[in-house]
Amino acid sequence: MNDLSRRNFLKLSGLSTLTVAGATFLTGCGPAAQSSDAKSDAKADSSASGSKDAGKLGDGKTLRVGMEAAYAPYNWQESKESDTTIPIENVSGAYADGYDVQIAKKIAEALGMEAVAVKMEFGALVDALSNGQIDIICAGMSVTPERAQSADFTDSYIDDEVVIVVKKDSKYAGASKLSDFTGATVLGQKDTFYDDLIDEIPQVNHLTPVATVPLVVDGIENGTCDAITFSSMSLPKLLNSYPDLMKVELEDGQGFSDPSNPDNAAIAKGQDAMLAKLNEIIGGISQEDRLNIWQDCMDRQPE
Repeated sequence: MNDLSRRNFLKLSGLSTLTVAGATFLTGCGPAAQSSDAKSDAKADSSASGSKDAGKLGDGKTLRVGMEAAYAPYNWQESKESDTTIPIENVSGAYADGYDVQIAKKIAEALGMEAVAVKMEFGALVDALSNGQIDIICAGMSVTPERAQSADFTDSYIDDEVVIVVKKDSKYAGASKLSDFTGATVLGQKDTFYDDLIDEIPQVNHLTPVATVPLVVDGIENGTCDAITFSSMSLPKLLNSYPDLMKVELEDGQGFSDPSNPDNAAIAKGQDAMLAKLNEIIGGISQEDRLNIWQDCMDRQPE
């Protein structure tokens, strides 16, 4: 883990937490509105430096949204079009659905654009953004100091938390603190907080992370590992589908140093005006709407 924690990083970035109806969300203020003269000067500076046009994303018509389309209920792949899907540009006849997709659709609508998904591995998303292969990331991704060096992140549009899941008949089922998992074999998803936090467990047998959440679940189900790290907000669906699994209840102060796992969109650097616009759009989605959208995605996600 880095010396600069995610929570401290969010504070330094001007983001704060707001608790509504039992769920924590991040709120923040974007850059102050510019005057006409300031906008003209900024545009001139942008042209002089060769940076991206701050007035639009991509071509201004089609919003290419990067995601793995394999991380339900955040995002997943469908074979049929519906009111809640967007086409997957690089997979013929496929569509993307999920919470990230619904937020991307709201962003695209507010920008007067049409959203399409670009499916790729989670670990490749930031590089794809920097290379111009995609215009925005909406993929259950959280801002980190490392990622913020390569991309600019919006305020959070929902907040999750990392939990530990074991089988009900596991010797770790009664664990109440991280140290109870000393020597345990634990699995997480590659390139995510779910994997990063595992190293906080004393003398843990940290398995090589796998690419997708379904593979993480396969690991605990087939006995490859003793425990997995998982999404708190996605937990109800997991436990409904796999009644042999359970969440480990860790005592206050005995769990991960910072289990918070916000969902932030990201765009390429050099688009400050657009970042402010995106924060305005996200800020306009009420907390009630966020939770309702999440629940709808939970209800219709694939089994």
